[in-house]
Amino acid sequence: MFRLLAAALLSGLLLPSVFAGGKKPEGLSVNFHLQGNRNDGPNRVFAQLTAGQEVYFQLAPTFSSKDFISFVPFPADDGGSYGVMVKLNTGAATRLTSITADNRGQYLLAIVNGQVRDAVLIDRAVDDGVLVIWQRISIAEVRQADAAMPRIGQDPKEWKKNLKKKK
Repeated sequence: MFRLLAAALLSGLLLPSVFAGGKKPEGLSVNFHLQGNRNDGPNRVFAQLTAGQEVYFQLAPTFSSKDFISFVPFPADDGGSYGVMVKLNTGAATRLTSITADNRGQYLLAIVNGQVRDAVLIDRAVDDGVLVIWQRISIAEVRQADAAMPRIGQDPKEWKKNLKKKK
């Protein structure tokens, strides 16, 4: 759970993809919230049990579905769910590098469809533009993501074509 966005290990295997950024995936809500400060007050932060302790996270998401251009699921270590890697658009990728460089030792919390799924401890700057949710993603949510964006490495035109065939 504490493996930080270790997608750098996999990033060499990923091919860049292009997607009409800025579109929010239909029926799928994914938000990443950066750790905040309790003193910021209830209008700016919320408490969440993380790694056995109460941690406060910023109410406003740091990254959300509109920042994603593609994704790829993988079987989670728990054997019963999935994890996902999401590729960020250029602007969000730049923010990710800056935010992770400035917030080492802080948590980044993933919320999918209104439910907390995972938290990672930022231990280094992440410069590959990839965020990872390591666990607790259902097959139904993978299908929602498939309907909302291409897989990493998939041609967006081919994805759109295949999506139209399914309708």
